[in-house]
Amino acid sequence: MAISQTPMTDEQRKSVALEYLKAFDNGGTTSTGGSILDLFADDAQVHFPKWGLATGKDAIGRMFGDVGATLERIVHDYANFNWIMTGTDTFACEGTSFGEHHDGAWRAGVTHAGRWCDVFEVRDFLIQRCFIYLDPDYAGLDTDRYPWLARDGRDPSVPLSVGLGEPASAALDK
Repeated sequence: MAISQTPMTDEQRKSVALEYLKAFDNGGTTSTGGSILDLFADDAQVHFPKWGLATGKDAIGRMFGDVGATLERIVHDYANFNWIMTGTDTFACEGTSFGEHHDGAWRAGVTHAGRWCDVFEVRDFLIQRCFIYLDPDYAGLDTDRYPWLARDGRDPSVPLSVGLGEPASAALDK
């Protein structure tokens, strides 16, 4: 990672991350028509669950190609993002999404997938690091390894919800 040349504000860092998320929703094209990879430093790192760590633009492009090939579409819910700004180059964004995976549709709160958190490091108006935390089983088909998903005949594709004031054990009994 290069030594920082240009001081940035939290709002500027956030705008770089937001441009990245919007470009991902737009098939890898930024608002100016450039490549999503233009938003990354040459030696940037990106981590995606079940894929691993990609270092450098070529590897990041391969990762995005692999992940993107499984998605028909994705839409991030921009209005509901929770930005956790630190006043440093490192910050997080928590949010929800919906879309269509080649195995089926997902929507946060309706299916298991769709809630995510990204930890960014943005410096010199480029993403230096982006670690993505989410359930990569967008279609909710990975039910065999998690017995509570189908306990007592419940629909394994629907997330378990515990009501306010209701003990977790009561939800498990339903």
